Amino acid sequence: MGDGGASIQPEMSDLASLLDQALADGHLLQSSRTNIDLLLGGSVGPVAAGAVAELAAAEEWEELNDRFFKTLAFGTGGLRGRTIGRIVTRVEQGNGGPNGRPEFPCAGTATMNFFNVSRAVRGLIAYTRKYVGAERKAKLVFAHDTRHFSRDFAEFCAKVTTELGADAFLVEDARSTPQLSFAIRELRADAGVVLTASHNPAHDNGFKAYFNDGAQIVEPHASGIIAEVNALESEVYAALPADQQGSVTILGADLDRLYMDRLKSLLMQPALLQGAATKVVFTNLHGTGGHIIVPMLRELGFEVLTVPEQDVRDGRFPTVASPNPENGPALKMAIDLAEKEGASIVIGTDPDNDRMGVAVRDASGTMRLLTGNQIGSLMAWYRAKTAFEIGWLNDTTRARALFVKTYVTTELQSAIANHFGIGVVDTLTGFKYIAGKLGKYEDAIPADKKGDYRSLDEDTTRKLRLEYSRFFLFGGEESYGYLGCDFVRDKDGNGAAVMFAEVAAYALSVGKTLVDLLDDIYVEFGYHEERGKSMVMEGADGAGKIQALATSYSTQPPVEVDGSAVSRIRDFATQDLFDAEGDALPKEKMLFVDLADGRSFAVRPSGTEPKIKFYLFGKAAPTADLPASKAKVAGALDTLWSAIEADAAARLA
Repeated sequence: MGDGGASIQPEMSDLASLLDQALADGHLLQSSRTNIDLLLGGSVGPVAAGAVAELAAAEEWEELNDRFFKTLAFGTGGLRGRTIGRIVTRVEQGNGGPNGRPEFPCAGTATMNFFNVSRAVRGLIAYTRKYVGAERKAKLVFAHDTRHFSRDFAEFCAKVTTELGADAFLVEDARSTPQLSFAIRELRADAGVVLTASHNPAHDNGFKAYFNDGAQIVEPHASGIIAEVNALESEVYAALPADQQGSVTILGADLDRLYMDRLKSLLMQPALLQGAATKVVFTNLHGTGGHIIVPMLRELGFEVLTVPEQDVRDGRFPTVASPNPENGPALKMAIDLAEKEGASIVIGTDPDNDRMGVAVRDASGTMRLLTGNQIGSLMAWYRAKTAFEIGWLNDTTRARALFVKTYVTTELQSAIANHFGIGVVDTLTGFKYIAGKLGKYEDAIPADKKGDYRSLDEDTTRKLRLEYSRFFLFGGEESYGYLGCDFVRDKDGNGAAVMFAEVAAYALSVGKTLVDLLDDIYVEFGYHEERGKSMVMEGADGAGKIQALATSYSTQPPVEVDGSAVSRIRDFATQDLFDAEGDALPKEKMLFVDLADGRSFAVRPSGTEPKIKFYLFGKAAPTADLPASKAKVAGALDTLWSAIEADAAARLA
């Protein structure tokens, strides 16, 4: 691999002395001092040492602590962290790179760079090769979004894969996360990775790993992969002899076509989409979404306009403060275009296109943003209702159909499921748990009945699941992630766009707006409102505060909040809890508080961002006086959040 570091060796003793003095003076954390040595001893080339030396000489101890306070540990979500530092050193900037980025990623053990990507992919390859055995080469698929260094990391991963004796399949250009899941299943690959940090800020990137079912890694594989990755302390490796190496296959238009054709099977009543074209504005927020969604919607008969400034694939995400369709301002340019062109729907997806946000025109002609819970509930209601109307479900089979959602997703979907007599299973936060249920339902079909399950069409697999297992009709999470099939094992912005387009076509066919349709659902099932709140705490100090706050809820749970007694506490980190199917829930740092007046809230540290998340829930009984219900619930959630903020401040004091 080459040493690349000889030129800086004479300065290493001076650097070590400077760092040791900073440690003694209390400027540098002990963990940072240890991890700096780890990186310098295991890096290829002079960039890491040069960056550390430059920051130390400038006494930028806070930056060094943020970069080195921990080793970026590989978990079930893979890796995620800054790939561009708050301070970009001269050696990192180098000659610069595409879209104004530095030439080299951020040096550090707590950041996303080739040191950590090398560890991650080599650990995944090692585990996968052991799992596959010696009979054949392991097959790994690599995809990436439009973020800084995503393509570089993906090409690097494919190179390492082949040099370590496995075959690599690499997308020709940026593709969505759900398409990576589809590709793993379609190619019968053994594992896969998408280089993305989803909707995180532009300075972040990540390494998201999947196993042979097309889902993010879970047990029993997770522990084995994590152990392989975390045992590696260097990016240096030795390539196998040429005759033992694997090959690289480029994936392009052929895979796109297979995926798009399969997505069309999500339509329950295709005839609704025939006739006058509905005008839609789509934005991919500088990411991957337009590659599939735009041609797909046009094939389905929609007139699709895009936001030219946001069609540009740019990891800076220059036209938005945050490339997250959960945040209303991210869709402003698309809404402005919709107003100008008279479009009735706006659809936006995040950079890796696993999340979808929408705005729709109400009866007064005003564009209205919908929340993830509202979008999911519209699709859940439509798919449940329609499944009975078209004969997918009947009184005999309804008990085998179900929704799968996360605990922090609206209970409105549970009310809908109960009304139609279908099941509902709640999972922990993270689509890997929903995917785990899909794997369970597939595995329950007798082998002699399902044969090569992945080669079967959706009609056939639905009938098999209804006869021998459980039929997943719809699933999702409040954070704008949805799924309506099992040929993808992750949330899918492409599939969500298809499903939502059909709901929009249905609303048009009955002479209602989507807002009208949602209000009808509230009148029938009761008004439900949810709010997502976060407290952001960055860096090494922030990470400590997040953990301290989360722990305090567990060790000192509240007994009263905003004037209402606590009726139940579910501590997912310490209690033995089970889902609706009797499956034990893995331990997770999340605490759910139910209040006697019907309100509730959950607390959970984010696994991918420097924040602690709060989920607030309020509801009212079904009534025709919907405005009164909305006002009452909104007011109750306002005071609940004020009480939570005050309590959190006291816990951190």
